[in-house]
Amino acid sequence: MTKRTSTLLAALALFLGTGALSAHAQSGAVMTPDQIDARYESAKKQCDAMRGDPKDVCLKQAEADKDTAEAQAKAGKEKAEADHDAAKVRRDADYDVAMQKCDALSGDAQDKCEADAKTRYGK
Repeated sequence: MTKRTSTLLAALALFLGTGALSAHAQSGAVMTPDQIDARYESAKKQCDAMRGDPKDVCLKQAEADKDTAEAQAKAGKEKAEADHDAAKVRRDADYDVAMQKCDALSGDAQDKCEADAKTRYGK
């Protein structure tokens, strides 16, 4: 094989290899740190067969894909925490409204209403 042919094959392998990494990132699935590291190591191993500029590009792409996956994992964790916090605030607000409605009642009806609200909203 000529040097030009091997360079073209290396570039093609780089293109196909990084496409697989990007496909998972585009799917919207959040990877665990172990998955991110495994994909990074796999991408680096593919780069080992290359020489010169194609290898440099391959390594840089592997690092970029790893950084992107880590950022997406962090954003996914932060979103999950924010969703949890929002659900708690919403539940507390709904509880306050329910208790206010119970205040309009009296006697056994009020007691039952308050007990139901406490049960429903986990208080």
